[in-house]
Amino acid sequence: MDVVLVPAFADNYLYVLRDPATGKVGLVDPGDAAPVIAELERRGWTPSHIFLTHHHNDHIGGVAALVARYGAGGGLTVVGAGHDAHRLPPLDQKLADGDRVEFGALSAEVIAVPGHTLGHIAYWFAGAEALFCGDTLFALGCGRLFEGTPGQMWASLRRLRALPDATRVYCAHEYTLSNARFAVTVDPDNHALSDRAAAVAALRARGEPTIPTSVGLEKQTNPFLRADDSGVAAAVGLAGESAERVFAELRGRKDHF
Repeated sequence: MDVVLVPAFADNYLYVLRDPATGKVGLVDPGDAAPVIAELERRGWTPSHIFLTHHHNDHIGGVAALVARYGAGGGLTVVGAGHDAHRLPPLDQKLADGDRVEFGALSAEVIAVPGHTLGHIAYWFAGAEALFCGDTLFALGCGRLFEGTPGQMWASLRRLRALPDATRVYCAHEYTLSNARFAVTVDPDNHALSDRAAAVAALRARGEPTIPTSVGLEKQTNPFLRADDSGVAAAVGLAGESAERVFAELRGRKDHF
C-alpha cells in the first residue's frame, strides 16, 4: 500500500492511501480538506474511502467538504465506529470491533481501542503491514485519556502491542520529540531508547517526519507499552505494582511534563 503523509494544522498527519493493485484511494482522518485536496489533485487521484478513527474535529473537520467534492453518486464511502455515529459525520458503514473493511484488494481489521475517546477504533491492514491508530498509540507515547480510564487504555495498547513487530504504525500527530524527552525520564536505563531519542532529535532538526514507526520499535522503546516492565515500574517508584497502576502513573506524569 502506498501511504502519503499530509501535514496539517500544527502537528497533525492526515493520510492518503492507495492500493496499487486496484488504484483505490483512501483518506484517514482528514481533519482539514484543503491539504488533502491539494495532494489528491497533484497526484490525479480520486478517493473512494474515508476512514475515521474518532470524533475529534482535527480528525473529521474536512469530511463534509471532501464528500461534497468527491461523493457525488455515492462514490465516497465514509466508515467509522458505529458506537460513535452520533458524533461523527454521516457514516456509510458503521464498524465494530473485529469487523473488516474492504479497500480495493486490501482488507483492514477494525480494532476497538478505547481510552483517548470511548469510541476510538484503529485499522490494521495485515497484508500491507500497516496500522492507522489515530490518537491511541504515538511514536514513544500514547494519547491523553479524555474519556476512558487507564485500564481501558492499557488494554487497548496491549492489543496493538500484540500485532506483528514489522507492522508500520501511522499515528495522527508529530509528537515524537516531546515524547522522547519524557520517555528517557521514566526509562533511563534503556539504551535502545536513548539511541532512538538522539535519532529522533536529528530527524526533527532536519524537518523530517518520525512517522511511521513500527510495533517492534515501540515495544523496545515506548514506556507506555512497557508498563509491565520491572525496570519501568522501579523507575517511577512502583516496583511490584500492577501494570495498570504503572501505566496510570506514566500517563499522569506525561500530562504534567
